[in-house]
Amino acid sequence: MDESPLSTPSGPLPGASQTRPARRRILGIDPGSRTTGYAVIDSDGHHSTRVVSGCIRVGHESWPGRLGLIFGEVALLVKGYAPQEMAVEQLIFARDPVAALKLGQARGAIICAVLQGGLQVHEYSPKSVKQAVVGTGAAEKSQVQHMVRILLSLDAEPAEDEADALALALCHAHSLGIPARRRAAASWRDWRPTP
Repeated sequence: MDESPLSTPSGPLPGASQTRPARRRILGIDPGSRTTGYAVIDSDGHHSTRVVSGCIRVGHESWPGRLGLIFGEVALLVKGYAPQEMAVEQLIFARDPVAALKLGQARGAIICAVLQGGLQVHEYSPKSVKQAVVGTGAAEKSQVQHMVRILLSLDAEPAEDEADALALALCHAHSLGIPARRRAAASWRDWRPTP
């Protein structure tokens, strides 16, 4: 896995106002059958910092082997970086039922790994993520990559899968303080099957 240096988590300064929102460590995962993007950020809902991000690549293994690797790598991320919550993309409509089934199984492996680690799981539609990060639900991949770089002050634009994972984490960070039921309802309203 590609890793960037772990940033020093920031917290309130001694004597600082106690009304400042608490920082949360959020894991964002963009599931894939060959490449799974991951990102860990620290955020108070207004300011976010990347802790680590990259891709889990499992393309040449047998299918059960890929699921095992995805599960194992995500479990290591949870153990190593101790996030409190995870944001994952909702399963979207796919023309190819085999591809949809594989993506669903990859999501299942990821969700099981984080639940085993005691994390809360939050799901967002692709449109909700783009809306939160770019400002429009119809944003292109390149726009997501660009905005993720700007919002997190990164030195370079991340790869697509990595950017999607960072965007998921940012989307959840921007939703902090909104009740989970309202977040889920809004995300499902944004979901539309691709024609």
